[in-house]
Amino acid sequence: MASTTDPLPSWHDSAVKKQIIEFVTQTTTPGSDDFIAVADRIATFDNDCTLWSEKPIYLQVYFAMDRVKAMADQHPEWKTTEPFASTLKGDVEALSAQGLDGIMKLVMASHGNMTTEAFHQAVRDWLKTAKHPTTGKPYTDMVYQPMLELLDYLRENDYQPFIISGGGIEFMRVWAPEVYQIPTENIVGTTLKTEYKIIDGKPAIQRLSELDFVNDKSVKPVTIQNYIGKRPVMAFGNSDGDMQMLQWTKAGPGPRLSLIIHHTDDKREWAYDKDSSVGRLDKSFEVGQKEGWLFVDMKNDWKTIYKP
Repeated sequence: MASTTDPLPSWHDSAVKKQIIEFVTQTTTPGSDDFIAVADRIATFDNDCTLWSEKPIYLQVYFAMDRVKAMADQHPEWKTTEPFASTLKGDVEALSAQGLDGIMKLVMASHGNMTTEAFHQAVRDWLKTAKHPTTGKPYTDMVYQPMLELLDYLRENDYQPFIISGGGIEFMRVWAPEVYQIPTENIVGTTLKTEYKIIDGKPAIQRLSELDFVNDKSVKPVTIQNYIGKRPVMAFGNSDGDMQMLQWTKAGPGPRLSLIIHHTDDKREWAYDKDSSVGRLDKSFEVGQKEGWLFVDMKNDWKTIYKP
C-alpha cells in the first residue's frame, strides 16, 4: 500500500503531485476497484529530459563528440565532412541544426567498431572526468531529484520501472543501473547492429557502425511489447518522441496514467517546447490534453531540479 508520509518531498503540493499519489494509492490498495496486481505494475520512463537534462544537446552526444575528437587524427576527411566538421569545431548549435540524421552519423562513427566491453569501458572512462558545459556538473548529476523520488516511490509500491529511451541502450547500461536503481534488463534504447566474433581467441560481441533501430516515436510501443510483453500502466515522457508510448499506455483498460514533463524553468534548468530542436514538445500538448494526460510544470511543480 502507498505510504502515508510524503513520498515526493521535492515536489510542491500541486494538483499533479496529488493525482500521482492518488493513482498509486488506488492501484496498490487491496480491495480498491482500481487495484492492479503486482505483476502488472509496469511504469515506463523516457530518459532524455524526463530523468536527466538534454540541453544544449542530448548528453550522449557530448560523449560522441569527445570520441570523434579523439579519433580525428585517423580521419583527416572529417575536417570538411559534416557532422564531423562541426563537431571538431565544438559547434553544438551547427550540429543540432543537422537534426537526428547528423547525430546518428556521429553516433555510428564513434560508438561502433569495438566490442561491447570496450565500449562500456570507454563510457566509464569518459564519465570519470566529463562535465556538463553549462552547469559544470558531472553528467550523472544532471538527473532530476523529483524523478528519483518518484522512481523510489513506485518501487516501494511494487511498480517496476523501465527506461524506454531514444538514447543508446549500451550507453545507458553503463551508468543508469546505479544512478536510477533500474536493472540492466529494464533498459531499452536505440541499438547498433552487433555480431558474434572470436577475437584473439575469445568470444566477443562486436558493435558495428550500423544502426539496428532508433527507439523513438512509434517504435517505443513496439519495443515495449517486444522487450517487456505488457502494456505499461504508467508512462512518463517529455516530448513528441514519447507521444505514441503515452498514447498506447493511456488507451489500455483499467486505470492508466500518462505524464509529460514540461520544461518551463529558464533559471534552474531550461524553458522550451514547440520551437526546440531537441526535445520538441508540440503535438503532444494537443493529444495529451484531449486524452487526459498529466503535465508537470517544472518551474511551479518542483521545489528543486537536480539531485543534491
